[in-house]
Amino acid sequence: MNSAITSCEHPKPLQRGDGVLNSHEGGQGRKKDGQPRGLSSSHLAYSILDIPPWYLCIFLGVQHFLTALGGLVAVPLILAKDLCLQHDPLTQSYLISTIFFVSGICTLLQVFLGVRLPILQGGTFAFLAPSLAMLSLPTWKCPTWTLNASLVNTSSPEFTEEWQKRIRELQGAIMVASCVQMLVGFSGLIGFLMRFIGPLTIAPTISLVALPLFDSAGNDAGIHWGIAATTIFLIVLFSQYLKNIAVPVPVYGREKKCHTSKFYLFQVFPVLLALCISWLLCFVLTVTNALPSAPAAYGYLARTDTKGDVLSQAPWFRFPYPGQWGLPTISLAGVFGIIAGVISSMVESVGDYYACARLVGAPPPPKHAINRGIGIEGLGCLLAGAWGTGNGTTSYSENVGALGITRVGSRMVIVAAGCVLLLMGVFGKIGAAFATIPTPVIGGMFLVMFGVITAVGISNLQYVDMNSSRNLFIFGFSIYCGLAVPNWVNKNPERLHTGILQLDQVIQVLLTTGMFVGGFLGFLLDNTIPGSLEERGLLAWNQIQEESEETTKVSEVYSLPWGMGTRFCTSSCTRCLPFWPRLARGGTGEVGASQLTLCSRDPSEERPKGATDTRM
Repeated sequence: MNSAITSCEHPKPLQRGDGVLNSHEGGQGRKKDGQPRGLSSSHLAYSILDIPPWYLCIFLGVQHFLTALGGLVAVPLILAKDLCLQHDPLTQSYLISTIFFVSGICTLLQVFLGVRLPILQGGTFAFLAPSLAMLSLPTWKCPTWTLNASLVNTSSPEFTEEWQKRIRELQGAIMVASCVQMLVGFSGLIGFLMRFIGPLTIAPTISLVALPLFDSAGNDAGIHWGIAATTIFLIVLFSQYLKNIAVPVPVYGREKKCHTSKFYLFQVFPVLLALCISWLLCFVLTVTNALPSAPAAYGYLARTDTKGDVLSQAPWFRFPYPGQWGLPTISLAGVFGIIAGVISSMVESVGDYYACARLVGAPPPPKHAINRGIGIEGLGCLLAGAWGTGNGTTSYSENVGALGITRVGSRMVIVAAGCVLLLMGVFGKIGAAFATIPTPVIGGMFLVMFGVITAVGISNLQYVDMNSSRNLFIFGFSIYCGLAVPNWVNKNPERLHTGILQLDQVIQVLLTTGMFVGGFLGFLLDNTIPGSLEERGLLAWNQIQEESEETTKVSEVYSLPWGMGTRFCTSSCTRCLPFWPRLARGGTGEVGASQLTLCSRDPSEERPKGATDTRM
C-alpha cells in the first residue's frame, strides 16, 4: 500500500549465466507435488528456503532497503508540519533514523516469528490520515510562532515541549491500537473479518489513504514547480519508459570471475535515481545562485543550503530507544482514529502475504501463518509506538514487487535487509542526509507516490462486476463521501458538539478521516444491499485467499524456527492456539531441524524410500 512504483509486469532477473543469480541445480528449485501454481520455484534464482552467498545477501538486502526508502522517508516528512517540526530538520532526521531502526526490528520479527515469508516491514500510510486528523484538533494545532522560521529556536525547552507532547500523544494512540491488532491476529479473528470485507470495502479505503493528501503534496511541489516537474518526469521516465532497458554492470562470479552482466536498473530504482538526480540539480542551482537567496522569494526552499547545517549538527552514531520523547499519553479520539488505520493495514497485509507466496514459489499461507503475521505486525506497531516513530509498521507492497523482479525469494535476503535497516538507523548522518532533501523534490515524489497508492486501491475493483449499478453506486458514493464529509467537518468543527468533550473529539477524528468514512460506507452498503457473491467480487476474492492444505511443503515453509510446534511444544494445548503451526498431514512433525527428510516409508525395507535431504 505504500510507494509501489516498482513495476512487476513480466519481471526480469539479472540475465542468466552471470555466475551470480543462476538457478540451483540438483533439484533445489524443483516444483513439489501439491504446490499451487504460481511463479515456479524452478524459475527462481533462489527460493524461499535457499541461502545465497553472504555477499549476495548483503547486496540484495541493500537493494530492498533502497526500494523501500521512498516510503520510509516520506512518513516522517509528511508528519513534520503537523508536529510543528517543519523548521527543525535535525529532529526530522532523528525521526527518520528511528523509523529505519524500528523497521529493521519488525522485519526480523516477521521473518523469524511471523508469517515467515520474505516481506519487509516499514512505516504505513494507513496511519497518516487518522494521525493528521488527530493533530488538526484545536488542542493540537501548532502555535503561530512555530510556523515562522525566524521565531523558532529549535534548542529551546519551550519548542521541544511543543513537538514532543504531540508525538507522545501519537505514541499512546498507536500503542493502544496495536493491542487491538495483536488481539485480532493471535486470536484468529482476522479470518472471520475477511468474510465480510470484500473489494468494495478495500477499494475506497486504500484509495482514500492517498487522495486527501493532495493538498500536502501540491503545497510541497508548489515551492518550485520546475524542480517538482523534473522529479516527476524522471520517475515516470525510469519506471515506465526505460524499465525494460538493461544496463551492463560489473559482477564477480566463481566461474567467469570479473565480467559484466545486464541489470534492469531503471526498473528496480526509479524513485531513488530520480530523487538523487533532482537533488543534485538543486545543489548545482544553489552553488551557481540560480535559485533565490531571499527567504521570502519563490523557490527559496528548493536550495540545498537551507538545511545544510543539519549534517554538521547530527551525531555520527545515535541509538534510538523506547520512550526517547518521554512517556506516551493516551486520548480516546486518537485511539479510535488509529484503529481505523489498523483495519486498513491488516486487510492490505493479508493480500501482500498471498502475493509474496506466489512470487517466491511457496504454497499459499495457511491460517495459522496469517494469524501469526497479523499478530506480529501488531507487535511491530507497539514497538514503533514505544520508540516514537509517530507511525506504525506494515508489510511493504513495493518490496513484494521487487521479489518478482530479482527472482530471489530467499528469507535470508530479507534478514540482511532488516540488518541494513538497523545499521542505517544507528548512523545519525544517514537520517540527517535524507532530512536535507529539498521540499519541491519531496513534493514531486509525493505526487507520483500518492497517485500510485490511489490506483492500487482502485485496482481491487478488478474482481467486481463493474457493469452492476449496485456496485457503481457503492463505490462512487463511498469514495465521494470520503472526500466530502471530512472537508465539511474540517470547515465546521463547531457544529459537532454533544456536550462531552471526549466524544466530540472521537467523532471529529473519525469524520475527518476520509479512509474511515469511505471504508465504513463501503462495508455497510456492500453487506446490506442484496447482491450475489460473484457480483460483489467475493467469489474470485475467496478463491485467491483459499486456505492452503497442511502438507509437508507448507510445514517446511511456515513452521516456526528451531522446531517450535513441530519438535517441541507439540502438546494438545498449544494445538488449540490459532497461531500455532499444525503438523503436516501424514508427517511426524519433525520439521525445523537442520536437515529435513521428505520420504515415504516402504514396509518391506529398513530405510526410507526416496529420502531427500533439503537444507533449511
